[in-house]
Amino acid sequence: MKHYDIIWIGTGQATGTIVPRLVQAGMTVAIAEGGRFGGSCVNYGCTPTKTLVASARVAHMARRGADFGIITGEVSIDFDRVMARQNTMRNGASQGMEAWLRGMDNVDIYPAFATFVDAHTVQVGDQQISGERIVINAGARPRLLPIDGIADVDWLDNGRLLDLQELPQHLVIVGGSYISLEFAQIFRRLGSQVTVLQHSAQLMPREDADIAALVKEILEGEGIEIQLNAGVQRVAQPAPQRIHVFYEQDGQERRVQGTHLLSAVGRVPNSDRLNLAAAGIETNQRGYIQVNDVMQTTVPHIFAVGDINGEGAFTHTSVNDGEIFWDYITGDADRLLSDRVPTYALFVDPPLGRVGMSEKEARASGRRVLMATRPMSHISRAREKDETAGLVKILVDADTEEFLGVAILGVGGDEVVNMFTPFMITHQSYKLFRRAVLTHPTVAELMPWILDDLKPLAAL
Repeated sequence: MKHYDIIWIGTGQATGTIVPRLVQAGMTVAIAEGGRFGGSCVNYGCTPTKTLVASARVAHMARRGADFGIITGEVSIDFDRVMARQNTMRNGASQGMEAWLRGMDNVDIYPAFATFVDAHTVQVGDQQISGERIVINAGARPRLLPIDGIADVDWLDNGRLLDLQELPQHLVIVGGSYISLEFAQIFRRLGSQVTVLQHSAQLMPREDADIAALVKEILEGEGIEIQLNAGVQRVAQPAPQRIHVFYEQDGQERRVQGTHLLSAVGRVPNSDRLNLAAAGIETNQRGYIQVNDVMQTTVPHIFAVGDINGEGAFTHTSVNDGEIFWDYITGDADRLLSDRVPTYALFVDPPLGRVGMSEKEARASGRRVLMATRPMSHISRAREKDETAGLVKILVDADTEEFLGVAILGVGGDEVVNMFTPFMITHQSYKLFRRAVLTHPTVAELMPWILDDLKPLAAL
């Protein structure tokens, strides 16, 4: 049995930043990967979907040409080329990562899924290997609702959708959160009819109601049908590319017929595939591996990073998990999970950038909260670009003067929101931020000025 300093299970996004450091530190590393290298981001998430978002935006802006005095004529979609472009991006990233890792000294690649034999030993294919430390970076997969009839329907998840050979005539999407809405807008802009069925009374339930309502308005303005309070009961497929989705709404059963069905109702961790019990690793009620502030599981020499620990579910948090692990094993425990400020984006167009608390979380915190908002239509750069949908919302602690949270739904929101993160991680006063002089004309330059409108939260 071959023994390693580190066994690395899975190749999510922490892999590319941490494995080279392990090798440079003189450690021997075994990498077990039974699927595509690069994890969800490279293969089924960020890389292909943002490539599709870009193609869809070009189509959308081409149709808007007349608004800017540009006459383009009728816009048509070459779906084969759209999909070929995203496949080139994701395949190149995955294959490039695999070749890079295989070329590293002191790294052995085991092209198989790993399962635990005991706390130091894993089975990979027909071999067993052991390690002083083990890092689990095995990610998550799409969750499937137990819908009556689903086993008899050619349904899609976010991975299989990327392998489509033809543009759906009518894409029905079950779920109303981030993955769902990105694909809804992509395929609507590429020419599909799109219907979104959301079981709750609000899209994106974790967001504030005003933000969710604006996103709904934007998507409906592009012709996407959105049904709220729509509990899907059963599905049927009487013929190829004819799928019936039956849902209950307002006490009545309703039906929508589409050619394709996408299930986008969240994700579940791959922890159930690792035989964790053999190593004594504990999970929570949702199946996520429990970790402490330095990414240790309940077994101190075994760590879990990325989506599988339920502490972020984003590429940037996975990478940060890896850095926390690295700092710990090299003797620097100053970087801790509990210090991380949550930040993410929803990549509809215009995008939503979010950092820290939402308004409803701030209200529930018991703090004295100040809030300022400004519609994007009051920001000159947005008007000049004729992209005025959305708003900016900034939340501040009245006592400490620290930023509590920011939401920017609007042009550049996914980029601009990052301005606030360094202030939040260093606990700086918003008054220091207010003194900054920023480039004109930009969306970002208005962020300090919006602080002049801070007021105590009004009672609900």
